[in-house]
Amino acid sequence: MTSIAKPKIVHQGLRRNALGLTIRDYEGGMSTLCAGCGHDSITAALVQAFFELDIAPHGVAKMSGIGCSSKTPAYFMSASHGFNSVHGRMPSIATGASAANRGLYLLGVSGDGDSLSIGLGQFMHALRRNLDMVYIIENNGVYGLTKGQFSASADVGSKAKRGEVNKQPPIDPVQIAMALGSTFVARSFSGDKDQLVPLIKAGVRHRGFALIDVLSPCVTFNDHEDSTKSYAHAREFVHPVIQADFVPPAQEIKAAYDEGEAMPIELHDGSRIVLRKVAKDYNVGSRGEAIEYIRARQREGEIVTGLLYVDESEPDLHGVNGTTAVPLNQVPYDELCPGAEALAVLQKRFR
Repeated sequence: MTSIAKPKIVHQGLRRNALGLTIRDYEGGMSTLCAGCGHDSITAALVQAFFELDIAPHGVAKMSGIGCSSKTPAYFMSASHGFNSVHGRMPSIATGASAANRGLYLLGVSGDGDSLSIGLGQFMHALRRNLDMVYIIENNGVYGLTKGQFSASADVGSKAKRGEVNKQPPIDPVQIAMALGSTFVARSFSGDKDQLVPLIKAGVRHRGFALIDVLSPCVTFNDHEDSTKSYAHAREFVHPVIQADFVPPAQEIKAAYDEGEAMPIELHDGSRIVLRKVAKDYNVGSRGEAIEYIRARQREGEIVTGLLYVDESEPDLHGVNGTTAVPLNQVPYDELCPGAEALAVLQKRFR
C-alpha cells in the first residue's frame, strides 16, 4: 500500500476556500491503516477543519510520535511541515518548533500509548507550559502496532485479543488536563464528524494548549481468543495454506445525537460504550464543575463528549516567557548572535 500513490482528482465543481484551494489540497498519502479504523475518520475531520479555516497547509507543522495514530499525519496536508519523533517525545519537538517559529500552526497527533505511558511526562509538561498547539489523542485503548496489548487508557474489565482481562484503572487524559490547568479541554468520538470538526476548529483558534481526546475504535484488536470469530479459532479448526493474518474490512462507526443526550455505540467486537454530549447550558468556564460532571457521568458508565473546559485568560508559552513577536527563524543572525563581546557582558552579570 505504501507504494501506491493516492490519485488526486480535481474537478471544476469542487468548492474553493478563501485561499483558492480545494479540499483535495488538504489531503495526504494513501492510508495504510485497517479498513474501518477510526483514525481515518479523524484524518477526514482534520482535512475538513483546516480547509474551512482557510489555513494554508504550508503554515501548519504536524508532529507525532510512534504508533498507529502517529502514522496518520502522512494522510493529510501533504504540503505541511512534519516531524515523526521517537515514542512519547513529540511535545519536546513541538516546543522547539514553537520557539523557533511562533507563526506556525502546531498540530500534534498522538495516541493513548504514546501520550499516556512513555510520553506521559512530556504530555503533562507541554500542557503545564500552555504550549500554543492543538494536541489530538487518537484513543483506542490498545497498542495497535505491537499486536493489541492494553494501553494506559484501557477500561477495567476490557478484554484483549489474547483473552486477558484488564484489571488496571485507566488514565483519563481529560481529567489530567483539568487537574494540571489546561486552558482548552475537549473530547469527541471519531464517528461524530458534526461535533469533531467544530472542536478542531475551536482548538486551532484557541491561544494555548488545546487538548482533544478522540475515542477511536480499533477494528483489529477488539477480536478475542475465546471468540469463534477469532483468528486463533480459525487456525485451530481450519487447515491454513499459509500462516498469515487477515484483517476483514469493516465499516467506520458513525454517530449522530443531540446535545444533552446519551447514545450507546456498539463497537466492532460487539462491546458497547455510552457517549453523552454536553448540553447547551453546560458551563465550559468552571474547572471544578467540569471535573465533577465528568466523574459523575463516568460513575454511570458514560463518556462525556464536547468542549469540556476553556480559559482564554491565561497566557501561552510565549506570553509567559516574553518572547519576541517575530518568529526566531525570521530574526536577523546578527541579532540572534550579537557576538562574543555581548556574551562576555552577560556572563559578567551572573558571576
